[in-house]
Amino acid sequence: MLGISLVLAVAIAFQIDAPTQEQLQELVQRAGNTDDDEERLELLRQIRALPGVDPDLAEHAEKLIRFVEQWVEGKNLHFYGGEVNQNRDIDFGIPATSPLYPLTYLYRGRAVLSVVMENGNLWSYGDRRREWFGIARQFFERAHQAFPQNRIARMYLGEGIPWTRNWEAVPEAPEWAVHQRVALEGLADIIEWWLDHRQQPDGAFGGGWGDDCEMWRFWVPGLIGFDDPKICAGQKRFSEALFQQPHMAAGYMSRMTDVEHSAEDSTDTILPMMLLEPDNLVWQQRVLRLAELMENLWTGRNERGFRQFKSTYFTVDRVHPDPQRACDTPYHVRAVQPVFLYWLRTGDQRVGRVLCEWTDTWVDAAARSENGKPAGVLPATIHWPDGSIGGLSPHWWDPRNHSEPTLYQWPSAMGYLTDALLLTFHMTGDEKYLRPIHSMAELALRYSGRNLPKDIEPGSEAWCALQMGFLRQTLAKYRFLTGDGTWDRLLEGRQAPWLHYALTGDEQPLVAALADTATAFSYNFPGYTSEVRYTDRVLRLPAVFQGDVVLAEPKFPVQSPDTALLYSAVTGDPGGLGTFPLNAVRWLTRPREIAVLVRMAAPDGLEATLFHFGRSPRAMGAELNMLKPGDYTLKIIARDHVLKEEAFTVSGPRTRIAFEIPSRQSCRLVIRRN
Repeated sequence: MLGISLVLAVAIAFQIDAPTQEQLQELVQRAGNTDDDEERLELLRQIRALPGVDPDLAEHAEKLIRFVEQWVEGKNLHFYGGEVNQNRDIDFGIPATSPLYPLTYLYRGRAVLSVVMENGNLWSYGDRRREWFGIARQFFERAHQAFPQNRIARMYLGEGIPWTRNWEAVPEAPEWAVHQRVALEGLADIIEWWLDHRQQPDGAFGGGWGDDCEMWRFWVPGLIGFDDPKICAGQKRFSEALFQQPHMAAGYMSRMTDVEHSAEDSTDTILPMMLLEPDNLVWQQRVLRLAELMENLWTGRNERGFRQFKSTYFTVDRVHPDPQRACDTPYHVRAVQPVFLYWLRTGDQRVGRVLCEWTDTWVDAAARSENGKPAGVLPATIHWPDGSIGGLSPHWWDPRNHSEPTLYQWPSAMGYLTDALLLTFHMTGDEKYLRPIHSMAELALRYSGRNLPKDIEPGSEAWCALQMGFLRQTLAKYRFLTGDGTWDRLLEGRQAPWLHYALTGDEQPLVAALADTATAFSYNFPGYTSEVRYTDRVLRLPAVFQGDVVLAEPKFPVQSPDTALLYSAVTGDPGGLGTFPLNAVRWLTRPREIAVLVRMAAPDGLEATLFHFGRSPRAMGAELNMLKPGDYTLKIIARDHVLKEEAFTVSGPRTRIAFEIPSRQSCRLVIRRN
């Protein structure tokens, strides 16, 4: 094999005596074949300490040790990123003739792959992705040739690593519950690994604050759907730590960048804490600080008299003056998502007034046909200070207000904005906020099923109609809030399996989708944990084996995990959590040995099926978030027998109830208003 022959040949060249040759050969093979970087680091230290080792070889070992120490122990997980982005490789300063040189292949492959997985300008274009995948694959192939027992190299070459679980089979469990348990516990395993192995003394995870703060987005089913003390404590520790950083001292990012990125450190820190501790005055004050900045710094009255954000780029104390960047966009919702949630939870009138003034701006802009934009369609941007549709580019749908070409192109983050409009309608009862949502839904229906040419003119009605997928979430939330089935045709189909189940009772697509997520969490645990170097890409590994451009042909069933599906199934929210959460319930128990499927969540009731995999009854509870005030009855039903019936009163959000469910029996929790 390459590794052994190279070691022997170079050992002679380095004039190493026979006993040391044998030790070197054994240690290099062990270092290359282990899956554990800490073990590899210790073996490299042993190589450096070999008696009579050549000084050059000791220097090569030292260079590898310094790199692997950073890989294993460093505070910055992607410390190599700048070099790889520039050179598509890492220079270890070790000659190819060194017996330690083959040990560099695995790190070079991982580094190149992690960069392309992170960099949107590489990932989003097939030709670039193919080129970078090819470089990474070549390194993995060489690593595999030298060290054939290394499972990490084999994983990247398409050989899945099974995720071992030693659970007792439970024949009584329905199929959906079996799959959901695998998915929920797999997700919990990943979250706990990050808390145990990567959370640093200062609360960070090693990907940089701006990426670390995004991790909660995939935690949501375990963090918000259930009450797990360890997961909640980890999030609280992180959120509190981020607000202690100098760049957040004044309540928002102090470094100038675009809103999609500047908003992350505040929104992705405040939102989870507002959901976990909504009555905490510290987090409420941080929300009100955002509202103050929105009212007094970031926005103003445009020449049409409407409140509008002045730029895509701003900080806690400055708004960028460049006219090219002087755009209000759907992404601006991100900066004030916590403010929308605060308004939803408290009804604060001053906060509501400012938010209404801003959403009025978008209602007005949607109605206008200007600069080629069809009437009734929300624009990509509104320019400041004239309030015109679009930026300074000639196309209303392509503002060119940021260096990443596609980030702010229509429809961009339009789902954030339509959810914000729906929430504004919910709080005010004013149907004008529904007009843009309904007019775009009408457009989508008008073109539904048509055979349209491939060369549709960008910015045209038909072009817009084909990209209305973002409306599904908003329309689903509208349907659940109002019971209005006007737009059910746009909600039909199996693209959203839990929504399909909730509307039709058809369980089959849901079971299949849960099985897919269970499969995703049945292979390659290292790919979600120790192999991740960019913390906003924790769940991305399966994507490198999917689509037209793949890293390698997979030899295992490839699926990407769907945490949004898990969140909907356990909370009854038909869409995402960000702008307008409709999470009807939070289960006051850990996401272990349990499966939960909400069938109905409405302002006057809740119905869910639960299955407990443990051997004895399970005492637990639920926090109810959406029920209107009033008197209710709770029933626990198993095998057509009512196990518990109890009256309770809802006086406001977060009403808590306690109950017990049996072991290994499907049971229904039914809550109805009296």
